[in-house]
Amino acid sequence: MNETHHTAHRKSKRYFVQHFVEMCIAMFVGMIALGPLWTVTFSALGLPRLHDNAELHALVMATNMTIGMSAWMRFRGCSWPAIAEMAPAMYVPFVALFPFMWADVITRGTMFTLGHVLMLPAMWLVMLRRKDEYMHSHKHHKQQRRVTVEPSVAPEPAARQEPA
Repeated sequence: MNETHHTAHRKSKRYFVQHFVEMCIAMFVGMIALGPLWTVTFSALGLPRLHDNAELHALVMATNMTIGMSAWMRFRGCSWPAIAEMAPAMYVPFVALFPFMWADVITRGTMFTLGHVLMLPAMWLVMLRRKDEYMHSHKHHKQQRRVTVEPSVAPEPAARQEPA
């Protein structure tokens, strides 16, 4: 393997991990920033506290993380299909754990902990499905989006003049 190929491969792996870490940070920011809005909204509407219902709380938290992550992915140039495929990785772990919580096999706290932990491999698996998209720099995404979204503009044909 030549040195250039090896360096490019190492860079691709770094970009893959960088995408993953950035999405995790964006999820955390979404959860922290949007969480209080739900609390205020529930209170203003006279609804029970969000934290009183474990399932609703988990789904709202997953939504907050999805919003933060999706916004960051789009800002960084990821395609809408990639974003749409990544979003379920926030919900599926929690939903899969609900029956275990209902059957008292796991506690509410364990459901929250495992749900968050299981999100990470779920995200990783989704990223592997679109490995080519996640193994490039964000600059590459924006250039690709520009090429596919912005139609090329052909010069207008010269006006015909009718013979006199």
